[in-house]
This record gives sequence, C-alpha cells and structure tokens, in this order.
Amino acid sequence: MVMTESVTITVPIGMSKYLNSGNSETELTRNALLLYPYILNQTISHGGAAEILGIRKSELIDIYDKLGYSYLDMTMDELDSELETFRQLKKEEIIK
Repeated sequence: MVMTESVTITVPIGMSKYLNSGNSETELTRNALLLYPYILNQTISHGGAAEILGIRKSELIDIYDKLGYSYLDMTMDELDSELETFRQLKKEEIIK
C-alpha cells in the first residue's frame, strides 16, 4: 500500500465536486494525470511516477494509453524510418 498525505490545491469552484470520488480507480487516474506534466518535461520518468503511485510502469503506461497519451512520441513515419535505419545497420554488420 502506498503511503499518502493530504495536500491543498486551488481549483475552479466547479471542479471541486469531481475531485472527491472515493473510487480508487478514478483517484489513481487523477493522480497519474497530476504527474503527467512532469513526465512530459522529463522531470520524472514513467518508472518513477509508477513507483510514486505504487503500480508497475506497464500499468501506468496502460492508464495513459487509455487516455490517449502515447508512451512513444514518434509518428509512424518516424518509427518506420528508425526501423529501416536499424535494418540497414544490422545488414551491414552481417556483411562485415
């Protein structure tokens, strides 16, 4: 079990009613979203955030994936290009 502490944050009045859900899955998602900007600016890693939340990195990645936040920040074209480069390097290594 993850140790917790209470903090005070300032939010718009209309938002406060959504923050006290009592649902553990909703709270986990909320907390993961609170950490996301720090992952994005590379202050913390996915693994570090997962550790704080008391879950596995793969679980955190799944949460973000369900919300539309991709773990990989490459486009398919960039990924294809990287794969082609890898294949070429591998091919040259075999030839040597």
